[in-house]
Amino acid sequence: MPDNLETRISIYQPEQQGLVFPEIPAFNSFAEEREYRKKHLVAATRAFAMHGFDYGFAGHLTVRDPERPDLYWTNPMCVHFSQVKMSNLILADHAGTVVEGTHAVNRAGFVLHSAVHEAHPEIVAMCHAHTTYGTAWCATGRPLDMISQDAACFYNSHVVIRASAGAVAVERKSGHSVADAFGNNRAALHQNHGLLTASRHSIDDAAFWFIALERCCQVQLMVEASGVKPVTIPDKSAQYSREHVGSDFIGWLHFQTLYDQIAATQPDMFD
Repeated sequence: MPDNLETRISIYQPEQQGLVFPEIPAFNSFAEEREYRKKHLVAATRAFAMHGFDYGFAGHLTVRDPERPDLYWTNPMCVHFSQVKMSNLILADHAGTVVEGTHAVNRAGFVLHSAVHEAHPEIVAMCHAHTTYGTAWCATGRPLDMISQDAACFYNSHVVIRASAGAVAVERKSGHSVADAFGNNRAALHQNHGLLTASRHSIDDAAFWFIALERCCQVQLMVEASGVKPVTIPDKSAQYSREHVGSDFIGWLHFQTLYDQIAATQPDMFD
């Protein structure tokens, strides 16, 4: 469910007027907002590279164009996450046609992402990658247990998708199965496939919660391997955590640390 960003900001910035604090930008034009979204899409792909989420050409991130919401920007096929830059992003439509850019689109990325974007016009951005811990946990076909504050950020906001489990996602019906299951959830655990996250606000939010979800899967696997039965967080506490430290705004806020670090150390992203 979308969060009231102004409310979240007021909670995290009480009586701190005049101090340095990230602010969600306001835009004067579609061109200005497009530039922002593309820069943060590139930073998200670079963040995925930093976290070791690359696996050949698998993995794709998308964000809607602000002026033409039936089109979305995505990373080019067969370009490593660490080599994605402003100049090689591509713009595609729901049919998988590249409208702008010189690279091909990843067919699997098109099927899953376009189906979700088409079925849920409120979803601004999506992320998917074939990660080690996410893929391993998805093989269990189980949702996350509420064993940490981080896991509680996904309380009642993630779903296990069993439809087309393990199949190569190249058929449109596979994409529609994912879209049907996504609903209002922030994340999906696609059984025998991997993780997906979506945001109704920004690529920043979608990317950070993907990173967080992969970490939650890693922790869950470590706890399972220990053989010790974990203590779980009560529903009321998990709900509180989801609302206060697991909001879309907090996801955006977390990602700003990554964006600033990547922009400062990898200036070629703006090429």
